[in-house]
Amino acid sequence: MGRILVLTEKPSVGRDIAKVLNCNQNGNGYISGSKYIVTWALGHLVTLADPEVYSDRYKAWKLEDLPMLPDRMELVVIKETAKQFKVVKELLRREDIDELVIATDAGREGELVARWIIKKSGFKKPIKRLWISSQTDKSIRDGFNNLKPSREYDNLYRSAQCRAEADWLVGLNITRALTCKYNAQLSAGRVQTPTLAMIVERENEINRFVPKDYWTIEAKVNGFYLRWQDKASGQTRIFDKSKADAIAAKLTNKMATVVDIRKEAKKEPPPLAYDLTELQRDANRRFGYSAKQTLSIMQRLYEMHKVVTYPRTDSRYITDDIVPTLTDRLKSIAVGPYVEHVRQIMRNKIVVTKRFADNSKVTDHHAIIPTEQYVNLSALNAEERNIFDLVAKRFIAVLNPSFEYEQTTIKADVQGETLYAKGKIVKSKGWKSIYDGSVYDDNEEDEDKDQSLPDIKKNESLKILAVRTINGKTKPPARYNEATLLSAMESPGKFVDNKTLREALENTSGLGTPATRADIIEKLFSSFYVEKRGKEIFPTSKGIQLIGLVPQDLKSPELTAKWELQLSHISKGKANPDMFIKDMKNYATKLVRDCVTSSAAYTHDNMTRERCPECGKYLLDVKGKKGKMLICSDRECGFRKSISQVSNARCPECHKKMEIRGEDEKKSFYCACGYRERISDFTERKKNEVNKKEVSRILSTQNKSESINSALADALAKFKK
Repeated sequence: MGRILVLTEKPSVGRDIAKVLNCNQNGNGYISGSKYIVTWALGHLVTLADPEVYSDRYKAWKLEDLPMLPDRMELVVIKETAKQFKVVKELLRREDIDELVIATDAGREGELVARWIIKKSGFKKPIKRLWISSQTDKSIRDGFNNLKPSREYDNLYRSAQCRAEADWLVGLNITRALTCKYNAQLSAGRVQTPTLAMIVERENEINRFVPKDYWTIEAKVNGFYLRWQDKASGQTRIFDKSKADAIAAKLTNKMATVVDIRKEAKKEPPPLAYDLTELQRDANRRFGYSAKQTLSIMQRLYEMHKVVTYPRTDSRYITDDIVPTLTDRLKSIAVGPYVEHVRQIMRNKIVVTKRFADNSKVTDHHAIIPTEQYVNLSALNAEERNIFDLVAKRFIAVLNPSFEYEQTTIKADVQGETLYAKGKIVKSKGWKSIYDGSVYDDNEEDEDKDQSLPDIKKNESLKILAVRTINGKTKPPARYNEATLLSAMESPGKFVDNKTLREALENTSGLGTPATRADIIEKLFSSFYVEKRGKEIFPTSKGIQLIGLVPQDLKSPELTAKWELQLSHISKGKANPDMFIKDMKNYATKLVRDCVTSSAAYTHDNMTRERCPECGKYLLDVKGKKGKMLICSDRECGFRKSISQVSNARCPECHKKMEIRGEDEKKSFYCACGYRERISDFTERKKNEVNKKEVSRILSTQNKSESINSALADALAKFKK
């Protein structure tokens, strides 16, 4: 009797599945048992071939060789992981293997990982698919009891293949065209360029913005304030100071007559469960985590701790078959700060509405919720604890009743002018009790602050005790941070003025997918097109110039979002993949033509007078996400050197984070306030001022991947003992 080979995406997942399938004999790159052999990829083992594989002439970058349009895209084994590919290929070709189970991540990219390996290995035997949304033992067992034929996921694979080929055709062609035309390290892409275009356009809006003065009028009566409101438009802002002063004078020392009292019982339903993008937004707002960082933490919670379901989802609903498991999921999180909230839900019958369970609104995966696995909070580090807290509280909130309150609005008349006041009486905190009522109010700017209103009757007269005009200025649109940029990528139509374009975008899936948006944002930083100042994202000169150089329609969120919609249709069998690739080849040809005929120019305005030690060309001064760097202006050289890095050590004078500059024993901390301190002096000071635990915290949170920090790590290592 033959055996079944199981292909997972990562070794950690392979080990988990092997344990459930009673495979306990370790091999080189696999684990075997009597019935199953479990092996793994290391992410992608196979990828699309580079241009030079198709022709030697592509080894040199030349405008006249563009566009590059291979008749058939070739697959190659990735050199860095070739050893593991050889292991998997040999297993696939073993005579005692009768069947393969694809157990890579249950999504578009996971499907691609497996199918490319299968294609490159020439495997022709029966294939089944494991499709699960959590990595618990129970979920794995249930999944193996319900394996699906792989052909059910053929369209998903075609969609993934089309996405990869489209990015190759568009990205590589326009990147080579831009780089050759302007002799600079420039790159563009199907999703990254319209995303950058939105950031640049927002900066242009801010630069064009001219603030205007406005005035609002507030009248104090006994116990509360009334606000003036334009009778015709309902506006509270007055843009003419003389008019505001005249109204204020008209109201002074007068009596206000209450003309209307309206009391409305209102309900605010709980928020929807998390999808990845919404979770990334909240994590950025609450903890300052980048989209990439949040996804990385979620992957650990999903794969290693097994306490949350599949993170790369675009759905905020669950399916009906999950509803019977909700009790077990609640029991699993009945620990620490969640105990009382869980008990409250369990005391009553669990009520699941269409705001939570709706099969029609779930595609590949349901919303992110806790698994049935017991949560050991002490096993989570601080980052994991923060993200799990968001997921657990949102899950509990969704199962709670609405927030209920009574809204009272008072309208008064003074000499023909209308004034109003609003008050809120909370009747039932409902889901907001999970958040202490504060989380969803901290980002709102509301001029109509709720007040405690006394018991007032209609037609009652109120003496105006004082009147004041309040001066304000209109504000420019806010710069993007990672949270608002994710929103813009998800719903680019909200950020477009053109009505026709906006309506078109409402029917698309946005820029990228929940699984790819974090990587796109990171690429904008690593390419030095944008930089962070505090939480705000600013376009660099390089980014602004690039948007001026790329063809107009590549900047359009509409076009890119429509492509994502086509990919979604391909994954459902509703669109032809061959037609999509044909369109991409035509589009790549057009992009190259537009680039070649352009009369625009590119200027390095960040060039230093320091020469590259490897090729002798001038170095460019750039600001990366972690600090400042010098990089070679010659794209083929690739030399780069860190010159400063933001550390986690705080200035003893102003308490801001300090930079590390210098080399070897001259490395020092520098602060914007002017404070300087050598690392050797810092370590001496910390002997007296800081306990070992604090030094360890500074070290552990500092990004160890940056070589610039190694001296600090070495200098402080003795304090960790």
